Amino acid sequence: MALTALDRTAALVAIDLQNGIVGIPTRPHAPSEVVARTVRLAEAFRAAFRPVVLVRVSLRPDGTDAAPGRTERPSRTGTPPAGWDDIVPQLAGDPGDIVVTKRNWGAFHGTDLDVQLRRRGVTQIVLTGIATSAGVESTARAAHEHGYHVTTVTDAMADRDDEMHRHAVERIFPRLGETGTTEEVLALLRPRVR
Repeated sequence: MALTALDRTAALVAIDLQNGIVGIPTRPHAPSEVVARTVRLAEAFRAAFRPVVLVRVSLRPDGTDAAPGRTERPSRTGTPPAGWDDIVPQLAGDPGDIVVTKRNWGAFHGTDLDVQLRRRGVTQIVLTGIATSAGVESTARAAHEHGYHVTTVTDAMADRDDEMHRHAVERIFPRLGETGTTEEVLALLRPRVR
């Protein structure tokens, strides 16, 4: 499905673009490309007076706030370095942005994201971030379940693995909403001359 529209009440939601995550090699786009495209989108959303939400993941060093279920492959090991959960400087610092801290893959469970969006009348979320098959996909699924229109910006997200990224972009996201590129989203944000 191609990108058809942006609601007047669309919000940009950037997932896990923070110091400790953008340092991990990703595919098919480098973290620097994901950040640069998200910065362009954030600037355009701010200029259009639409909300920008910066989501970061932060866990206690002792792991006591991590998801409790047993897994065969733990998501993390060891203690992260100081500042690993700080939003990258290119995105951080705008006083109008909403910052949400999550403890899980998805940005809805255990956070005030839904409340923040509904207070502002948001009906659509436009997602970017790292990693496509984890934080972005989990957030897209929950947004769909919460009744939001979901748009995923496929060139402003990346994963550690090409196949996982491709699977989410080609098989999962079209079932949850619409997909598009940074340029397509920006074109829909620009005012139309009549």
